[in-house]
Amino acid sequence: MMRNALPFLGAIAIAYLVLCAWVFVTQRSQIYFPTSASDHAGAQVLWLESQGERLKVWVLPRPGTRALLYFGGNAEDVAANLDLFAAALPGHSLYLLNYRGYGGSSGRPAEPGLVADALAAFDHIRQRHPDIAVVGRSLGSGVAVQLASERPVSRLVLVTAYDSLVNVAQEHFRWLPVGLLLRDRYDSARRAPRVTAPVLVVIAGEDEIIPERRSRALAEAFGPGRARVVVVPGVGHNTLDLSPQYLGSVRAFLAD
Repeated sequence: MMRNALPFLGAIAIAYLVLCAWVFVTQRSQIYFPTSASDHAGAQVLWLESQGERLKVWVLPRPGTRALLYFGGNAEDVAANLDLFAAALPGHSLYLLNYRGYGGSSGRPAEPGLVADALAAFDHIRQRHPDIAVVGRSLGSGVAVQLASERPVSRLVLVTAYDSLVNVAQEHFRWLPVGLLLRDRYDSARRAPRVTAPVLVVIAGEDEIIPERRSRALAEAFGPGRARVVVVPGVGHNTLDLSPQYLGSVRAFLAD
């Protein structure tokens, strides 16, 4: 009986290995969903150079020293946030970065490149604004934490965030060895202790993509009293903007 089962078990093992290989080869196309170039009549465009790539940054200038640098989600047109942030944060100049490969920026997205782009953007903006708050949403939270661990950001806001991409992937694909397969890991929990800025973690109460425990694990990684947590009830991962509590909590935190 066992001898007859061996070919079947072998076929299953080969199929599993082929699936793992496919996931490894195609993983970045499953993590990043680049957006097309868009227009926004009320904003300016800043072009930055980073590692030979040309990055498109939406800018809404305001008087004063305070600025906000925003990193979006994996399929997000960051320009869609301009009007919302403009109304909620009238005292901040706004800088919304299109990742490499996104929204008119050149290149292909990957963790090392996105982090390098974030550092380049921060360093450029700091020449004009000594007070820079950073907001990272979903995928962008991993970029934002790495930036904040290496640069003196004034405030850090993490929206629908996670402790590491590996842990999130394990939540959804328990039958895959994602810890061995993932190249872009965004291990925010490991870098969190290096962040010295005050932190706000905004959780969507009905988030179907990032489990709440992953966001709370990240908040705890910053150390006792470092991160403030706000849970917005009744909204999902992509509907958080529908609640006024979201930007209301961000506005109150940045004005604190």
